[in-house]
Amino acid sequence: MWIFANYYTNLHQSFIRYMLKSESFVFGSFQENTYVIYDETGEGIVLDPGCYELPEQHALSQFISDNKIKITQVVNTHCHIDHVLGNQYVKDKYQVPLAIPEGEMEVLASVKVYAPNYGFPKYQETDVDIFIKSPGTLKFGNTVLKVLLMPGHSPGHLAFYHDDSKVCFGGDVLFQNSIGRTDLPGGDYQTLIRSIHEKMFSLPDEVIVYSGHGPSTTVGQEKRTNPFCAIV
Repeated sequence: MWIFANYYTNLHQSFIRYMLKSESFVFGSFQENTYVIYDETGEGIVLDPGCYELPEQHALSQFISDNKIKITQVVNTHCHIDHVLGNQYVKDKYQVPLAIPEGEMEVLASVKVYAPNYGFPKYQETDVDIFIKSPGTLKFGNTVLKVLLMPGHSPGHLAFYHDDSKVCFGGDVLFQNSIGRTDLPGGDYQTLIRSIHEKMFSLPDEVIVYSGHGPSTTVGQEKRTNPFCAIV
């Protein structure tokens, strides 16, 4: 009995040790969710940095410093203004490459044109170092995230899924009882619904979806209750 109990304890501790970790920050007037995603190796990424103001940048870097995280990349799910405002800050602060979806270069390039009109005159255009392709993977530490192409909100929008932890960082595809807007350039309602039904809803019901805005949800909950895309 002791041997079984000891084995179970060690197995449970190993499972906890290798689970993906993340911290979210809500930044700016867009109330955008920025994520720091990391694992037991101490390596991690910053996903969709919306930190434009100095206090926001400080909050992000303080968490990273306090938890001794080694940032290896700054990554965008897509390149609308609210998700890229902090790209240059993170890239400079941690001397890391910027990785964006391969279909989002035009979206990113347009931000510098309209940023002043949205009240962001200090926005810094950032050179892209890596184009992320789907199907593919995004790796850091011992973590491998599956890259899922989910256009509709924007042309090259990607989501990142971790099977072991059953979590998906979905950007602006699916929200709690809502979906991403499709009235921006490159958006298309039917394409977005198809992405949700064919890609997001193909994941297990228990998968937690960490969205680009608002609270997290689960695939199963949105299948049942989402007024835009429920299927059961």
